[in-house]
Amino acid sequence: MNKEKKKLLNLVDNFPGKKIAVWGDFIIDEYLYGNTRRISREAPVLILTYKNKEIFPGGAGNSLLNLQALGADPVPIGVIGADDAGKKIIQILKKKRISTEYLLIEKNYKTPIKTRVLAGEETTRKQQILRIDQEAKVPEKDEIKQKLINSLEKARNQTTALIISDYNYLTVKEDVFYKILPGFKKLNIPVTLDSRFRLLNFRGVTVSTPNDPEVTHVFKTEIDDDNQLIKKAGRFLLRKTDAAAVLITRGSRGMILFEKWKHPFEIPIHGTTNIVDVTGAGDTVISVLTLALACKATFRQAAHLANYAGSIIVMKKGTATLTPQEIKEAIVSEN
Repeated sequence: MNKEKKKLLNLVDNFPGKKIAVWGDFIIDEYLYGNTRRISREAPVLILTYKNKEIFPGGAGNSLLNLQALGADPVPIGVIGADDAGKKIIQILKKKRISTEYLLIEKNYKTPIKTRVLAGEETTRKQQILRIDQEAKVPEKDEIKQKLINSLEKARNQTTALIISDYNYLTVKEDVFYKILPGFKKLNIPVTLDSRFRLLNFRGVTVSTPNDPEVTHVFKTEIDDDNQLIKKAGRFLLRKTDAAAVLITRGSRGMILFEKWKHPFEIPIHGTTNIVDVTGAGDTVISVLTLALACKATFRQAAHLANYAGSIIVMKKGTATLTPQEIKEAIVSEN
């Protein structure tokens, strides 16, 4: 086994016990399963026989579960509604012994719910046929902002890294971000960012992890397989975000890492390119990347580990997690 593989394995061994703050949008991921029966006479749509339902914390909640599965101690910071979905998130986290101390309950906010309907015949694998999103924005209230600042400042003194998981439901407030960022920087605590639509609004993070569609949204040009264009976009993002690094995740095309004063570093996907489900893959990637940085990994080492994790998680159905052992097996098995 070469020296670099041994370093990666040692980093994974150091994951347990790391306390990581996760500030972001907490969502309910709901999965409804049914068997296909026939086409309705009322409209040209499938009739399903309902079988069962599964509920998981999504968004920032998925990062929490990934961190815990990897042996870390996650600390959630955010806003949930005073509704059944919010209560369900609290219930699930408490059952998993994840602290809910810094989760604010806001009566004028509805916890977002993403309902996925999966269907198929009795003996076949169920496929997603529909997604229904119930969305809301966290109110712009000074009281909420101050409570978030207080929570983030308290968490800063307890944690070794901060993940910002921004699904654009506005739990992550820009003025709150710029208020708390200097304190994290002063203590050399890595701050990582996964932002759906506001990547350029949060300058100065340690590293951001946009995927191809998010890069396209910012760059306003389709990237596809244009290698020169993706490198141009990466350098643009690095400059505009004033980050130390940008890791662009490209699905079956792997990842490409941009660091200041270094050439772009391309990482091919590990394993097969026949992806099963990308749900929550970005949450897994940023969780592993952040954990690695909290263990003093270089950006390249952290990106390699995140790539292994991403390649494993897209082979699982739904909102899934992975274990340190799965990452270690992937490291060892690669030629």
